[in-house]
Amino acid sequence: MEETLRNMTPVSRRYWIVLGAVAATLSAAIAYFGTSHMTTIYMEQAARRGDNTLGLAVSALRGELARYENLPELIADHEQIKELVENPGDRERVDAANRYLKSINALLESSDIYIIMPDGTTIAASNFDGPTPFVGENFSYRPYFQDAVAGGEGRFFALGTTSLKRGYYFGAPIHTNAGISGVVVFKVDVDVIEQAWHGTDYEIIVTDPEGIVFMSGREDWLFTGIGALTEDRLARTAETRRYADAELRELPVRRTVTAERYDLLTIENRAGSTEYLTVSEQMPEADWTVSVLLDTASARSQAMMTVVALLLLVGLAAMGAAVYLQSRARLAERLATQREAKEQLERRVAERTADLAAVNKRLEQEVDERRATERQLRKTQADLVQAGKLAALGQMSAALSHEFNQPLAAVRAYADNATVLIDRGRGADARMNIGRIAALVERMASISRHLRNFARKPNAKLRPVLLEEVVRDMQEIVSARLRVAEVELAIDLGDEPIWLMAGSVRLQQVLVNIVSNAADAVEGQAERFVGISGRRQGDRVVIAVRDNGPGVPEAIAARIFDPFFTTKGVGKGLGLGLSISYNIVKDFDGSLTVSNLPEGGAEFLIELDAAAEDAVDGNVNLEVAL
Repeated sequence: MEETLRNMTPVSRRYWIVLGAVAATLSAAIAYFGTSHMTTIYMEQAARRGDNTLGLAVSALRGELARYENLPELIADHEQIKELVENPGDRERVDAANRYLKSINALLESSDIYIIMPDGTTIAASNFDGPTPFVGENFSYRPYFQDAVAGGEGRFFALGTTSLKRGYYFGAPIHTNAGISGVVVFKVDVDVIEQAWHGTDYEIIVTDPEGIVFMSGREDWLFTGIGALTEDRLARTAETRRYADAELRELPVRRTVTAERYDLLTIENRAGSTEYLTVSEQMPEADWTVSVLLDTASARSQAMMTVVALLLLVGLAAMGAAVYLQSRARLAERLATQREAKEQLERRVAERTADLAAVNKRLEQEVDERRATERQLRKTQADLVQAGKLAALGQMSAALSHEFNQPLAAVRAYADNATVLIDRGRGADARMNIGRIAALVERMASISRHLRNFARKPNAKLRPVLLEEVVRDMQEIVSARLRVAEVELAIDLGDEPIWLMAGSVRLQQVLVNIVSNAADAVEGQAERFVGISGRRQGDRVVIAVRDNGPGVPEAIAARIFDPFFTTKGVGKGLGLGLSISYNIVKDFDGSLTVSNLPEGGAEFLIELDAAAEDAVDGNVNLEVAL
């Protein structure tokens, strides 16, 4: 530095001397006035933070007390409690009251609930079966009892003389026809609130009217006095036995008030002393004072660091001028480099944009091709569904021919008999035969109608469908097949109608395929059984088809719904039935799964959306109109 000054011109040397003098003067001013000002600023910030913390602490205390302040009156108005204080010698009433209070205490998560007679004797308590029960204890010296037995509201905070646990007490008089016959007392444990105050960068204390700390995040401050414990203060505390036999002592503290009206407490401890900024608020409803103590060391250190930072800024300001010129040259170079980089980036962006446009065009072409493929697949699926139904109709034709031949033979016989009966003048008997002919014709028309609907291509739009009708139509289609195979079909759809969202004919196709496969599976069994059940579960409908066949081998379970996969012999199936059924159910936004039953056999589960009530009502009204 001295060498630099010797090499300077006289004028430059004077500038440096003036600059040094200004820097020294500015540094002294910052050190003197800045420290005080910065300390005030950080103290104000700490005070605002303390006010926020204090508001939360007071709200938490008030909220905890508000939970229970009306409960003693509700318990006091209970007939069981009134009967107890009118008959305090009734052992059964006492036992019942003890159990009642214990259940209420557990439900409300309070500390204790007990009943006191006008003479101060406790006759029932929630802790009657605990190690230190209140039953038999006399609490006439407690203010909460005295206020309540006089007809007012009892409120008091104290250390329990029996339990030696801190709590806030609520008392309410028990009114009977004879007047005030007792007092109900709630004791609320404050430990839960106090536990939230541990491990923070501030301390929260609650003091009573005598200035004694009874709640704090620091256990060594409990039952200490902020200020001198005079004989009058100790006498008033002893009169109510607020702190039982706890030892009360003075907290070594010095209190000062700054010019900015900040309340500072300096508390001595083993490590020395700690200065706290104190903010307080009164809780007149509980006669408490809640205070938040914030360690001022942080505020003072922040103020000192700020002053040091300002001094460093003053020192760096001298270097700023030299750095400024150098930075100007570097800035010009950097701007040139940035312009070049920007131009290069724009070229790359243009190239990449062109590439992305080409890729996007190819993607659009692929999307169009995929959509066309999907449309073709849906058309193919619909054709396969129709082909599957026609194949099923072909397989059922032999059995259905027998179903039609029997009624036709009976019609012929009834017609011949009716002719003979008319010739003999037996008109009534002939009319009976004609009625039987009409019933048989209606039966054949019903079978034909269901087969015609089954063979028709369905409408893809979903609508509310009554499961009972679908199962009934399916039953008429497969009844001949089941009769030939000697298969017992059991149907359980519950007592309430089940409406679901599907297509009636396509759902019928699914059930026909699954029931037909089940009938094939039970061939060879001594007892051949297929069961259908339906239940509504929330907003879904579950249809289960069970059989007592050999079940589905694990080796093929994963492939059973694949197209053209079949375990039947040549000529007995294309392997499309379950695949078509699976896709139909997926089109219904449902699911089709298969599993083996523990007792043997397979179970197919169909899950579909249940129809909304308004949709069901509209569907029913439409059918009635038609």
